[in-house]
Amino acid sequence: MKDKNPLLLNPDPMDRMADGTIKQRNPLTGTQVWTVTSRGKRPHSHRRVLLDRPRLLLPSEFTNACAFCADRYFDTPPEKSRLVKGLDSKFHIIEGLPASSMHDMVAEFRRIPNLFEIVSYDYWHENHNHYPTEAQNRRMADYLASAAGYDHVLHVVKMRLEASGEDHLETIPDDALLQYANGLFAGGHDVIVARRHYVDGATRTDQNASAGTLSVAEHRAYIGYTIAALKDLYNLNPAVKYVTAFQNWLKPAGASFDHLHKQLVAVDEYGVQIEAEAARVAENPAIYRQILHYVAHRQMMILGNDYAVGFADFGHRYQTIAVWPLGPALLPWEYTREQVDGISDVLHALHCAVGPAVPTNEEWYHRPVDLDVPMRFRILLKQRTSTLAGFEGSTRIYLNSVDPWTLRDEMVELLEKKRDQGLIAPSLRLGNDYRLPKNPLGE
Repeated sequence: MKDKNPLLLNPDPMDRMADGTIKQRNPLTGTQVWTVTSRGKRPHSHRRVLLDRPRLLLPSEFTNACAFCADRYFDTPPEKSRLVKGLDSKFHIIEGLPASSMHDMVAEFRRIPNLFEIVSYDYWHENHNHYPTEAQNRRMADYLASAAGYDHVLHVVKMRLEASGEDHLETIPDDALLQYANGLFAGGHDVIVARRHYVDGATRTDQNASAGTLSVAEHRAYIGYTIAALKDLYNLNPAVKYVTAFQNWLKPAGASFDHLHKQLVAVDEYGVQIEAEAARVAENPAIYRQILHYVAHRQMMILGNDYAVGFADFGHRYQTIAVWPLGPALLPWEYTREQVDGISDVLHALHCAVGPAVPTNEEWYHRPVDLDVPMRFRILLKQRTSTLAGFEGSTRIYLNSVDPWTLRDEMVELLEKKRDQGLIAPSLRLGNDYRLPKNPLGE
């Protein structure tokens, strides 16, 4: 019996029915999706989600619109580090700033603990005997040694307790409040926060600064900084199995603030998604090559360069664009600076084309460091322009009204305009101008 063609997905994951409905199944997750194009013709069906009615900006709002803004540094936990732009126009990491120096230099991006952790310090402490390291204890002691740092920590602790429903905070002595400070210096849920809330020169409250409004160089720094933090969180505790990274943009996509930020969370499990994908890859090590070949054959490629590609993906609850690095399967921090910049350029261009008015989830996937399965690093950009309802809940069949080819054509058209405006990296090749190399995954 002949072996199956190693370049073919079998069975075909997309089936076009006689009425035009496209049934899809994601090869990596098994998610079932139907693209029913007529659903897009329903009354009040929008590709964009209508947000609050915009109003004119007040001057103070450029730096004081939310807790992530520059004038409100003391409403967030003490930062772990920041990225600043030097006189050489390069980005540099600054660590261990005391509270008194918080405003001495402009932070293009800050790495701060999440005040309301998904997986808390107490979780790690109680379940995995987690304690601050010597370096973290020294950092906490140094920070608390100054009046500004002491007041900052107490202010943040009180904010968190008050949000949790704690009453009569004024009766709790300082030494009791400081018992909650360990999580501010030794937790496993970090946020990477960008400087701007609004674009430079904004006049209205709907002119938010998104990932796509960053310059190419700023976005490269943002991605590189996130990857460094991702690697670092694996050192939190020996029980860390996976560090998930994601970006929720705008409130309909789950963001607390309409201020650009990514989140990284250390967890003590792989999670259902990683376990399911690892099983599929172990069963079929050629699955990534098959998917990429399928996407190219079905003409769903949107753009690419020498280091990464972006394509209209299939089998997702929301219309999704995938960014796949090229070459051998590596952990995110194993890529060279040039490769990371290339991955960033593809992702940045897609954000730029989608635009700041569309709620999105950016999800990162990679191989857990202790898992011996050749899983590939990739990023999914999902547009949150539809609402799951009863049909999806009762059948686990998800509906959308935009097929991958329509999404591809729309994105290529938008990207061409952004390229003409000089807003995306000039090395990117769009649509039919992009050709996959003969051995795109270096296998």
